[in-house]
Amino acid sequence: MADYSKLELLLAQGDFLAADRLTSLKMCEAAGTALPTPASLRGWLYFTEVNQIRAEDLLTINELWLRYSDGKFGYSVQRKLWLSLNQNWEKLWESIGWKKGGSFLRYPHEFTWNLQAPRGHLPLSNQIRGNKTLLAIFSHPAWLT
Repeated sequence: MADYSKLELLLAQGDFLAADRLTSLKMCEAAGTALPTPASLRGWLYFTEVNQIRAEDLLTINELWLRYSDGKFGYSVQRKLWLSLNQNWEKLWESIGWKKGGSFLRYPHEFTWNLQAPRGHLPLSNQIRGNKTLLAIFSHPAWLT
């Protein structure tokens, strides 16, 4: 398993923007080097790479976000909200505050990088590229354990 001590430190300090950026990098690293240009070099994940992330890594990242947000942030929080909204992406975007007035927020300055953010607001991890990568995260076998 990768070293998540820096992510833990950033989350403990409440530096959610830096933690979000590091989460994105860690997810890319965890996806491995299967494609000609690894996610870690591109800086973002293809949805097809998500299943290469070991459950242990995904669950560790999620647990750190849960722990340092008092259960407010994490992929599992976003997934539960999405499921509770009948897997409706538009309702999820509004619920977690990624979309307001029909428009997606602009990264990074329009997002809320503290505990005042809506439940499930973070990690963003550059997932506003579309829902395929987030769907792959929500469908990861790690959630079935």
